[in-house]
Amino acid sequence: MKDQYSLSRRHFLQLLALGISGGIGGLIRPRYAQAGPGTLIKKAIPSSNERIPVIGLGSSRTFNVGDDPVGLENVTDVMRHFFNAGGTMIDSSPMYGSSQPAIGYALDKLAKTKEVFSADKVWTWETDMGPEQIERSRQFWKVDSFDLMQVHNLVEWQVHIKTLFRMKQQGKLRYVGITTSHGRQHDELEAVMQTEPLDFVQFSYNIIDREVERRLLPLAKKRGIAVIINRPFQRGDLIDELQGKPLPNWASDIDCKTWPAFLLKFIVSHPAVTCAIPATTQVEHVKENMRACYGPLPNKEMRGRMIDYVEKII
Repeated sequence: MKDQYSLSRRHFLQLLALGISGGIGGLIRPRYAQAGPGTLIKKAIPSSNERIPVIGLGSSRTFNVGDDPVGLENVTDVMRHFFNAGGTMIDSSPMYGSSQPAIGYALDKLAKTKEVFSADKVWTWETDMGPEQIERSRQFWKVDSFDLMQVHNLVEWQVHIKTLFRMKQQGKLRYVGITTSHGRQHDELEAVMQTEPLDFVQFSYNIIDREVERRLLPLAKKRGIAVIINRPFQRGDLIDELQGKPLPNWASDIDCKTWPAFLLKFIVSHPAVTCAIPATTQVEHVKENMRACYGPLPNKEMRGRMIDYVEKII
């Protein structure tokens, strides 16, 4: 008789396809997807199998500090602790004011221009200006090339996506994606996902706003598209609503001591989600967020309990 924990080759490969790092013992544990103690949780980019940490760093609003020396040093400090905790992906856009130069300042000061997983966007209605904007963004970041370039909020995507695929073919970037943070664009985004050979897609998702579970997340899984989640805390509103309310006792089962870790682990435990990119101006917050990169992830049963608990107390 086979041991109850033995794995068929087919089942083993199915488990690996979940993209959650950790040993075989973590994968077959009956309750939770588990990384070993101190092990950084990573998931695979389907188009390449490159693995990246499940928590990245957004920059919308938070890194728009202009030339203010105090602001630039604060951005640098946030990014320092992000990298120290194992983070790699930082996401920005020309839409985010002076965020790109601030990121470049910090990357240069921290000597991380080679280590960062650089994710930026093209965002212009002037279709012939896409390449120029991308080059200007690259100079702001002070990187040799971008890892990921995305069409921001589907703006003139039919033209810009061709530019990005051409740049990828030329070796000027590694991955191509498209983004939105607006539910009204989901139908159009779905059509793009069905027809274009994307490496990444980015949209909003959190424990309260779960509409993307019906169509976009299953489609990304089917098409082999990595998923980046923006606005995981509803721009902070969700954290504010939960402030002062107790975590459930069983949150310790997934090593969650704070609401940010609880909310982020819910997001990145979805089988189709690759990475979430919370944005912050505070070092303590980035430390809290990065704790979601360690310890157990909730399974389907636990995810249901998490939803039920939050919906009852909000």
